[in-house]
Amino acid sequence: MSLSSSDIWQHLNGLTKPPGSLGRLEELAARLCDIQQTLSPQTSPRRLVIFAGDHGVVSAGVTVWPSAVTNLMLVNMCQGGAASTVLAGQSGTEVVLVNVGAIDDPITEPPTANSGVRYRSRRVCNGTRNLAIEPALTVDEFQQAWMIGEDEARSAVESQVKVVIAGEMGIGNTTPASCLAMLLADVPLDNAVGQGAGANETSLSQKRNVVEQAVARAREIWERDPVAAIASVAGLEIVAMAGFFVAAHRLGLTIILDGAVASSAALIAEHRSPGVSRSMIAAHLSTEPAHRAVLERLSLTPFLDWNMRLGEGTGALLLLPLLDAASAMISKMATLESFGISPKVTS
Repeated sequence: MSLSSSDIWQHLNGLTKPPGSLGRLEELAARLCDIQQTLSPQTSPRRLVIFAGDHGVVSAGVTVWPSAVTNLMLVNMCQGGAASTVLAGQSGTEVVLVNVGAIDDPITEPPTANSGVRYRSRRVCNGTRNLAIEPALTVDEFQQAWMIGEDEARSAVESQVKVVIAGEMGIGNTTPASCLAMLLADVPLDNAVGQGAGANETSLSQKRNVVEQAVARAREIWERDPVAAIASVAGLEIVAMAGFFVAAHRLGLTIILDGAVASSAALIAEHRSPGVSRSMIAAHLSTEPAHRAVLERLSLTPFLDWNMRLGEGTGALLLLPLLDAASAMISKMATLESFGISPKVTS
C-alpha cells in the first residue's frame, strides 16, 4: 500500500508542535517521505559521485578559464582539498570521482585514504568536440557515457547507499548546460546563458552566440534523432549524470539535485525516462539564470537560495544537515496522540 501525501501530512500535523510551525523543514520531510515511501526515512549512507569531462567549446572563447584547470581540480579533489570534498567530509558523505572524459588522466596513483575519495578512470574520449562548429558527441559516445552513469548508480545500491548526489567538474560545462536548457526546457537565450565560472563581457557575448547557433543546429535534427540532437550540445559528464539519475530513480535511491549543470542533466534524464524527477529533491537555486526555469520544468522547488554557482555537488551537500534534521523530526518526534492531546478545532 502506497503512502500518500495526505498520510504524510496527517502524521506531520500530529506531532507535538503546532501544524506547520517548522516551516520548510516539514516540506523537506514530506518530500523525503514521499520519495522513500516511509515515515522513517533514511539519509545515510550517502554518496557524492563527481563526473568529470572536458569541453572542446572552451577553444571558442566562452570562458576565461583554460581546460587545464579541469585536471588541476581532479588532482585537488583526489587530495581532498576541493570545496566538494571538504563539504562531503564534513557531512559524512562518501565521494567517488569518475573521469568520464577529461583531456587526459592526471591521476597516476590512487588517492590516499585520508582524502576520502575513490577515483575511477573511465574516459570515453579526450573531451568533447567544439560544439560551436560540430556536434559535441556522437550517439555512441553519448551511450557510453550514459552507461558509466548507470554503473555508478548500481555501485551505490550494492554499497547500500540510500541518498546520492551527482556533482560535475569540467571547465566550459555551463555552455552545454545553457544549450540543454534552451533545447529541453524552452528557456529563452537571454535567460539560458549566464556567467558560469566568471565570464567577462567578451566571453559572455561569445557564449551567447555559440549557444544560439548550436541549439539552432540541434533543433534541425531533433525530429529525426532526438538523442543525436541532445548529444550534439551535451558533455560527457552531463550525460553520465543523466544516466546516473535514471538508474538511481529506477533503483529506489533518493537524489539530491545540485545546481544548473546537474539540473541540465536532469532534463536529459526526464526526457528519456519521464518521472525521474519524482525521486529528486532540489537542493538550491543557482545564480545561473536558466536554473529557475529548468527546475520549474522538472516541477521541483529548491530549498536553499544562497547565491551559489560552484557546482561539484556543493549546493546539494549543504542541504544534507537539513535532510538529517527533517528525517529525525518526522521519525523521532512524539505525537500529540501519545500524550492524549487533541488540538482544538475552530470553525
